Amino acid sequence: MSSLHKSRIADFQDVLKEPSIALEKLRELSFSGIPCEGGLRCLCWKILLNYLPLERATWTSILAKQRELYSQFLREMIIQPGIAKANMGVSREDVTFEDHPLNPSPDSRWNTYFKDNEVLLQIDKDVRRLCPDISFFQRATEYPCLLILDPQNEFETLRKRVEQTTLKSQTVARNRSGVTNMSSPHKNSVPPSLDEYEGMNEIVGPLYYTFATDPNSEWKEHAEADTFFCFTNLMAEIRDNFIKSLDDSQCGITYKMEKVYSTLKDKDVELYLKLQEQNIKPQFFAFRWLTLLLSQEFLLPDVIRIWDSLFADDNRFDFLLLVCCAMLILIREQLLEGDFTINMRLLQDYPITDVCQILQKAKELQDSK
Repeated sequence: MSSLHKSRIADFQDVLKEPSIALEKLRELSFSGIPCEGGLRCLCWKILLNYLPLERATWTSILAKQRELYSQFLREMIIQPGIAKANMGVSREDVTFEDHPLNPSPDSRWNTYFKDNEVLLQIDKDVRRLCPDISFFQRATEYPCLLILDPQNEFETLRKRVEQTTLKSQTVARNRSGVTNMSSPHKNSVPPSLDEYEGMNEIVGPLYYTFATDPNSEWKEHAEADTFFCFTNLMAEIRDNFIKSLDDSQCGITYKMEKVYSTLKDKDVELYLKLQEQNIKPQFFAFRWLTLLLSQEFLLPDVIRIWDSLFADDNRFDFLLLVCCAMLILIREQLLEGDFTINMRLLQDYPITDVCQILQKAKELQDSK
């Protein structure tokens, strides 16, 4: 470890040990990258994402409260409605009489349960394809949720719900000969909002990986709960990107993609005109860059480094637009020489792997405003 790196670690420790964290100082340090040693990145992200307050004295009580709240969410979200009522002292017969799986009422808890299953199926698919080449995501967690796994509890695991829902989500038809055909429902039969969940796994992944690899076992044990609340806070800032009805509004994803091009026009008009001439629209590449915070463009350690700067910047998602613009400018020579096919390949499989170079260029664009 170099003396410079040791000095940076000491700077972070000095800021984080204060009774009241100096947020601007923490942002300034974090923007240039947060050391992973000693769980510094895990702690800094929780502060920068407004999960932990600036007053250190409140951390213990707030974490205990949030983690208990997460356990409460689990109890409410993954128990069958009938089991939930039975556990509250209602007999099985009364539960069936009052509310049952075939109850057509929109107020039925079973009706909500089955609708939730459609979302769970999409989540299951996304989770399975998250970082398939990284062993961390393919092995069991060190701290599985005991609330779910305890055989003394009558909790239904999400996995079981997904397996049971697979058949329910298919159309089953039987002809007179007794032959049964199963076909998946048409796309327009899926709830309109379902597609809006796709891709969120790419946002959860780096957060959970960072928290679940914390060297502090006490913090690592609660990585799932901490990830949930940090993800919730992060999505509160970027959720408009996932809401189709807002695509063309000033807070929607279309406006932000056009903003990348308008920034490029201001910083490098020659490159802008070249892309316009080839009819390369920002939707062809910037949609994925922006909605997934570049999580699919780089290796996970590089994504985490980019997020250090994004989370640290006061206007972090304005800075993301500058990062995207910097990515274009840094390959300008290749783009100016390439035809449509070559340029599309460059933009959809970005060639530069040195993310520090990209962040430095984005910072230069920010300072030149």
